[in-house]
Amino acid sequence: MHTVKKRISLAFLALTLSLSAFAQTVLLKSEGREEAYVNTILSRAEKNISALNLSGEKATNVRNIVANKYFELNDIYSERDKAIKFAKDSLSGAEKNKAIELARMTCDSRLYRSHFAFPASLSLYLSPEEIIVVKDAMTYNKVKVTYDAYLDEIPSLKEEEKAQIYAWMVEARDLAIDAEGSKQKHEVFNKYKGRVNNYLSKRGYDLNKEREAWFKRLEERKKAKK
Repeated sequence: MHTVKKRISLAFLALTLSLSAFAQTVLLKSEGREEAYVNTILSRAEKNISALNLSGEKATNVRNIVANKYFELNDIYSERDKAIKFAKDSLSGAEKNKAIELARMTCDSRLYRSHFAFPASLSLYLSPEEIIVVKDAMTYNKVKVTYDAYLDEIPSLKEEEKAQIYAWMVEARDLAIDAEGSKQKHEVFNKYKGRVNNYLSKRGYDLNKEREAWFKRLEERKKAKK
């Protein structure tokens, strides 16, 4: 009985803490940043959550979480770049290489913490499905675009192949979230597309022929719309 009561008390405490966190206002970490930059990030964050149709304080809190993620990424990469520049300008030999490696390792460590903190913060306000909507928006909906393109390009894909492609695109999205800019985000997906192509080639698909046939179908669709 004592064990049961203890578990109930712990569960109640966890719920209380969760509700307390939920009630808190998420402050925008805009201190020391240029107004134009802050406005750009706020606009981007609002666009990324627009599909959720949130309102009131909840909308503001979620927007601020997304905006703060962008601020944090900018800080992490900026500090890495400054440290690397200092090492290259001021050090030499093994000491320079060690400082550069430390800057990169520090960056990776901070990204790792940020990676898990971001969805945890969103989970106080959004469901798992809503969090995916935000992640997709932050990565230009590349999961759906790329996955749908593969299905359209190769209609004969088997179910297990479709599942593998989708799983890799989701993995790419979670990595791309932490990339420093749009170019780097696209590069993450391109890397995974290379993995998918190698996988399909080993499964016996002639990707050149599949692509040629796909382009022909796309042209036919364009003509049919005219």
